[in-house]
Amino acid sequence: MQGINYDEFARTELLHWQEKMQKEPDLFDKISKGAQTRINKLIPEKAHRMITSTIQKMVEAVLFGAKYTTATPLADVPLLFRDNQMQERILFYRHSAVAEGAITGAGGILLGLADFPLLLGIKIKLLFDAAAIYGFDVKEYKERLYILYIFQLTFSSRSKRKETFSILRNWDEYSRTLPSSPEEFDWRSFQQEYRDYIDLAKMAQLLPFVGAAVGAVANYKLINQLGESAKNAYRMRIL
Repeated sequence: MQGINYDEFARTELLHWQEKMQKEPDLFDKISKGAQTRINKLIPEKAHRMITSTIQKMVEAVLFGAKYTTATPLADVPLLFRDNQMQERILFYRHSAVAEGAITGAGGILLGLADFPLLLGIKIKLLFDAAAIYGFDVKEYKERLYILYIFQLTFSSRSKRKETFSILRNWDEYSRTLPSSPEEFDWRSFQQEYRDYIDLAKMAQLLPFVGAAVGAVANYKLINQLGESAKNAYRMRIL
């Protein structure tokens, strides 16, 4: 597919994704929440504190630090080229995430804990790469916020997802209401919402015997989810 034909194909995919992002919570969401609560009770409090701290540091690094770098934003290239580049990055980071998820998951709680900062780093690198691929400069503070909202869209409850999707869909208008400095952004609410969601898939990785399989599968799915969200979130702004 080339030119206008591919753009129409991308618009169709985008519409399906937009519909999915706006679905109401269903029975599965309620069941998942119950399973998450039961798994959480099996994990030591020390592990919970470590995970919360790691997520907090990740959010702070995106907003305030220069830890994450990216390539020069692509300019004047067709959407087909951008999407192909994005798919390559998803495959690359997915491979890395599956490998480290299986290794750390096989080690139980101690090595499983090591997976959290590793996987968060992989996810953030993927999002910074996505911004450059679709032509947006993350040196701009509000573009880094856009990355965090993509993150939140992917890894939050369905009710919160609808709210976040509305923000991304109306980004030009919404961004004008944002504070002028990252210090004023409510990153604590963001990190708590993300942490609450991610427990269900990733906490099981810390359990004995099943950790390796859970770690590899969970990381595979999580990178796919994030890649799909990033691709379509930037398509919304281009198309």
